[in-house]
Amino acid sequence: MSNNKKRLTAVVVGLGLVGTLAACGSSDSGQGSGDSKTVTLVSHDSWAASKDVIAAFEKQSGYKVDVLKDGDAGQAVNKAILTKDNPQGDVFFGVDNTLLSRALDNGLFQPYEPKDSDLILPEYRADQDKHRVTPVDTGDICVNYDKKYFADHKLEPPKSFDDLIKPQYKNLLVTENASASSPGLGFLLGTAAKYGDEGWESYWKKLKANGVKVVDGWEQAYNEEFSGSAGGKKAKGDRPLVVSYASSPPAEVVFTDPKPSTAPTGVAEGTCFRQVEYAGLLSNAKNTKGGKAFLDFLLTQRFQEDMPMNMFVYPVREGAQVPPEFVKYGPQAKDPETMDPAKIADHRDQWVKSWTSLVLK
Repeated sequence: MSNNKKRLTAVVVGLGLVGTLAACGSSDSGQGSGDSKTVTLVSHDSWAASKDVIAAFEKQSGYKVDVLKDGDAGQAVNKAILTKDNPQGDVFFGVDNTLLSRALDNGLFQPYEPKDSDLILPEYRADQDKHRVTPVDTGDICVNYDKKYFADHKLEPPKSFDDLIKPQYKNLLVTENASASSPGLGFLLGTAAKYGDEGWESYWKKLKANGVKVVDGWEQAYNEEFSGSAGGKKAKGDRPLVVSYASSPPAEVVFTDPKPSTAPTGVAEGTCFRQVEYAGLLSNAKNTKGGKAFLDFLLTQRFQEDMPMNMFVYPVREGAQVPPEFVKYGPQAKDPETMDPAKIADHRDQWVKSWTSLVLK
């Protein structure tokens, strides 16, 4: 979902700069032989899992897990495509529905249908004829608001896309660059889904006229520009509206000490776009056997129930439970905007080009 731990300091789908690339941890020199005792996961910066859960997989499978974090989701996907003939790892995690077609069209993955695939909730499945990717998690990209700001100013927070262009919310919203950031792109796609091919540009003209601010990525938007963040290292910004995730309010509770009784931030539910993240076995992976075992592991109930408090996303496995903090502070949107991956594939690049010309110039 592309991209931060959807938590606070590195939170919500890793939007940092590309890290220094480490050498692949596999000692296997024969492509596809599956003899290596190491399985290497390539991911965006937001990958996180409990140590005991990874240790249990390593003990059960006999494979050691190495993780290579490679920037935000868009950066990581592009790097994986460029290195697909000699990939840095065996499994890639973190390509979402906004970037899925780019990965598939460039032959990033080879087919594999993991165990328990039949337990994936139907609405999150994709590429079912070829099984090149496996849904792992889902979340909603939404506008978050700073409750204190709106209470202090005796102003109702916005509830919808339509509200954001009203005069009372002028100069209050910060969002991310749609050409470089997963939540920024998701927000753009949400407006395209809401207003259609003919209406989204007109909406953005009004949003620009109403003082929307655009920054490079989520980290800057949430931790530096947003007035409601508790996780930023720098002084808080002055914008009480930010494009983030529906799971950001529970993150604010979980990572604040002492924990507040209520979340200091809220979600404008009429601004949400549903994001799904996938994993796949990389084409030309050196350890295909280990990669398949790891993909199986990503769908186990233990991993799926471990995910929410580590990456602040929702499981896709039927029957997997979410922690009470999610139920109380970060429920999924009841009616989020969605878009068929095929339509995203057909229009994404042109939409981003038009958005860039319209909003940034």
